[in-house]
Parts: sequence; C-alpha cells; structure tokens
Amino acid sequence: MTIHFDRVILAVLDGVGAGALPDAQAFGDAGANTLLHIQQRVGLELPNLGAMGLSNLVPMSTPPKKGAWGKMLEKSMGKDTTTGHWELAGIVLSEPFPTYPNGFPPEIIAPFCKAIQREILGNCPASGTTIIQELGDEHVATGKPIVYTSADSVFQIAAHEQVIPVAELYRFCQIARALLIGKHQVGRVIARPFIGKSGNYTRTKARHDFSLEPIALTILDQLKNAGYASIGVGKIEDIFAGRGLTQSYPEKGNEACFYKTLELIQSQQKGLIFVNLVDFDMLYGHRRDAQGFRTALEWVDQRMPEWIQALRNTDLLILTADHGNDPVHTGTDHTREAVPLLIYHHHIGLVNLGTRETFSDIAQTIAENFSLQKLSNGTSFLSQI
Repeated sequence: MTIHFDRVILAVLDGVGAGALPDAQAFGDAGANTLLHIQQRVGLELPNLGAMGLSNLVPMSTPPKKGAWGKMLEKSMGKDTTTGHWELAGIVLSEPFPTYPNGFPPEIIAPFCKAIQREILGNCPASGTTIIQELGDEHVATGKPIVYTSADSVFQIAAHEQVIPVAELYRFCQIARALLIGKHQVGRVIARPFIGKSGNYTRTKARHDFSLEPIALTILDQLKNAGYASIGVGKIEDIFAGRGLTQSYPEKGNEACFYKTLELIQSQQKGLIFVNLVDFDMLYGHRRDAQGFRTALEWVDQRMPEWIQALRNTDLLILTADHGNDPVHTGTDHTREAVPLLIYHHHIGLVNLGTRETFSDIAQTIAENFSLQKLSNGTSFLSQI
C-alpha cells in the first residue's frame, strides 16, 4: 500500500557527490567521488546517515538500519547549482547554460561597463577567494569592480563594501542580469562583497544570487498553485528566482539553515520544506579542504536525530545533493557526479532504491504524494517507500 505524507522535507547537501557519472570525463571529472575520497583522505564517521543507508553507498562502520537509499544520475548537461536544483524540482535541461573558460566577450563586457559607468578588473575564470587577494588592492585604488567566472555558468562581481556599497553592487548585478540574455543567458549573476585590507580580504555573508526564472513548471509551482506550503530555506529562493515559493528564509550557513528547518518541521503547515545546506560546497569543496568538509558532514550527522525526532508520522524526509565537489579532485570547481538519495519516515523499513536515471525522480515522487499533475520528467518511487 502506498503511503501519502502531509509534508516532505527535502534537504540538499550541497556538493556531496557519490561518484563520477559515466560522462564525467567530458567534464574533466573522471574518477571524482566526493564522499569516498574524503573518507579515504581524512576519515569519515557518519553513524546516523550510515544507518539511513549511506553505508551502502560508501563503506562505513554503521550498517543500514532504517531507511531507503540509492543514487541519482544527473540527466541535464551540467554540474552547477542551478542545473542540479532545477532537475530536483522537475526540469531537465537539454542544453547546458553557457560557460566562459576564456572570460566574457566584448559584446557582454562593453555594454556592462557603459551601464555601470566603470571599467572592470579580471574577466577570467578564478577562485573567488584567490581573485580578491590578487586584484583587491587595484580594485580599492580604482573603484573598478572585479568580474570573474568559473566552470559553472556564472557572472560574478566582487567589490569591497567600502568601495562599492552592497546596495550598489546588487544594482550592478541587476544590470548584468538584464544584459545576459539569449545565447549569453547564464544561470546566475552573483554579488560577492568583501571586506578587509591588503593581504587579508575576506568575503562577507552579503552574497546574493540573481538567477534565471525556471524555464518550465516545477514542483514548487505545482505545490503553490494547489494551495500547499512551498517553503525555501537558505539559497533556494535565489536558485529559483523566488518563483513557486510561499515563504522563504534566506539563512546563511549550515547551522542557521539546519535549525530554521528544525523550527519549520515543528510547525503545522502541509507541503514542502526545501533546504540547501551550502557550507560543504562553498567553504570546503571549492577550497579543496577535505578536513573541513569532513567536519561539516559530521556536524550534520550528529544533529540529524534532532530532525528525525521532530518528524511526525505523516512526514517524509529526503536527503540528497545537487552535484559533487570533490576536495581531493583537481581544480576548484564542481565535479560531475551522481548524488546520494536517502529517505526516512517513521514507518519505513530497509529499501534499496537503486540507481535513478534523473534527479527529477524526487519531483515526480512529491507530485504523486500530493496528487498533483504528473511532471514531464522523472519516475516516482513513492510506492517503494
């Protein structure tokens, strides 16, 4: 008998990949495996996630005890945050967002400089923490914002808060967002404010993403249109340009997002709570910090019983990721990986969900659970859990 739930809590462990996809070599990611490589490099103790089934994906000392587990393959041609989250919500992209390994062409930069009435620095792929050290002094001296990109489809603008105030930096991002259309329709324009002095510049938590609106119907749209709660925590609002949400709590960092989600689990609304736990990716994956990544994973694992104990009998918890970010792999970008799929509710047994063909299986499962119109992508696993 298929069980239906009043609420689904969907948590994305940002960047926590579970092994290279078959086409990873085309992305420069052959052999990537975020979880396994962290375990091999610095050790990894995740008894609570292991008991939910993660130990069937990565060898761990705690055997599975209660939960459903599997892996999901990314069907869209990308490995960025927007692509991954959109696929989780039901959209499979047939064409990847544009990327700029040689920097942005004059047809983008010239009108951008004209609109903001300033020249720019950078215009190259770079690590965000590195480029502000390299160009920060010149930026402070000239007032020219630092523009850079990565292997992802992003147009990032960094500026010192005392040189270009945050509100003005956001305005520059809105200008860029309006210019980046057609073949240059990047997934995200990102404001990257920083503070500090020469040799010690640090990014602040005032980052803001200016994303495209989803190009098709998502499970968030369906839930909102049907009168259910569709709640985003962390950067979910940014990723979906606010669309399809009934409430948003843009908390910063794993701890704030974890405890805001716990508070929401303890509320009474029916529908979806969709949270992104960003620190794995932002603080540790991109900086190739395997030990920091391990510590962040173990922090979440130690607190997972707080979520589980707060769940009601009619709640469904889904844990997954949006891409990999293997800190042992080369480079500083995301890695093209499968993602873990862990499912828990109070009445579940032990279930092997196997390897799913698309992240959109989650969206289809949520649609079936709430008796919503079937989405274009994905296969529901509701009857299996």
